[in-house]
Amino acid sequence: MIPLLAFGQYESKIKEYQHKKIITKSDTINYHIYLKGEIEKKKKILIFFHGSGGDPLFMQTIKQDTVKIIENGMVNNKIQKSIYEYSSVPFDLDRVPDEYIFVIISKKGVPFLTNKESYKPSDSFYENESLNYRVWQGENVINDLTKNWIKNPSKIVIIGHSEGSDVVAKLGYKNKKVTHVGYWAGGGNTQYYDFALFIQKDVQQGKLTQAEANKSLDSLFTNIRDIEKNPNNTKKQWLGSSYRRWAQFTEPPIDNLLKINKPLFVAVAGKDESVPIESSLLIPIEFIRHKKENLIFKIYPEYNHSFAKPPKNENEEWSWEFMNVFEDFMKWVEQ
Repeated sequence: MIPLLAFGQYESKIKEYQHKKIITKSDTINYHIYLKGEIEKKKKILIFFHGSGGDPLFMQTIKQDTVKIIENGMVNNKIQKSIYEYSSVPFDLDRVPDEYIFVIISKKGVPFLTNKESYKPSDSFYENESLNYRVWQGENVINDLTKNWIKNPSKIVIIGHSEGSDVVAKLGYKNKKVTHVGYWAGGGNTQYYDFALFIQKDVQQGKLTQAEANKSLDSLFTNIRDIEKNPNNTKKQWLGSSYRRWAQFTEPPIDNLLKINKPLFVAVAGKDESVPIESSLLIPIEFIRHKKENLIFKIYPEYNHSFAKPPKNENEEWSWEFMNVFEDFMKWVEQ
């Protein structure tokens, strides 16, 4: 058997993570630390909150193929094993500054690593899929890190991407130990509004007539109304997520962002297909209106929701730019 590892865009370094548990009276939080060197010598903490869904931080698919090889002049069949890896952590860990520990948190009931084919989210994931739960996890992880591992950190930096941006918006004002907040690929309004905005943008772009859009809007409002009538239902789904998830993530992020008084870096994708840029533009406007000066607001014109540039023709490949945003952010953090 010949093992062949096929990873994603960056080496995951799965085996190099340290796995920690926080056990409370009613729950267990699993978080994971990657670092270069000894944790006792570190003074800076970086925590990343990934986006929506019940997938593990890392998943693998194992495939086997029969290949022909020549040995001693003979053609023999050999089994070749390929391991394909999928990740919710789009980081090149080699580019994380050495003085930081890098921390990720597993969602409730979700393993760190599992087989992609056999995995299904558990009931406990759906029952705890909420903004407040993820914020609670984050607070406990920060408290555990500063109590047991890095007692007097000089920086605690939190980054949230997509759904994770909602998490850091709330955690950023609630937890006084956080020093810097990265709010990436998130809007300013409630997530419901983004769907209405996309429909209306299709009218402006000539993809729909207003009459057609009105039907789509009526259908959207019907769905939202049904969700809000059943806000704790984990069985009914809309667009791949449970009613409970949608109802639990309706807080307009701008309400939480405005409560943050520490440095805040908002990164917006100009070609975001999941969060309309018009929703994000509310953020600098409201900060100006409230006379707050702790905001850096940066639009990356060519990036999509994942901070990638799609190919323009069949001869081009995807260009993954997430780490370029990260490096812009870290230069700002360290200035």
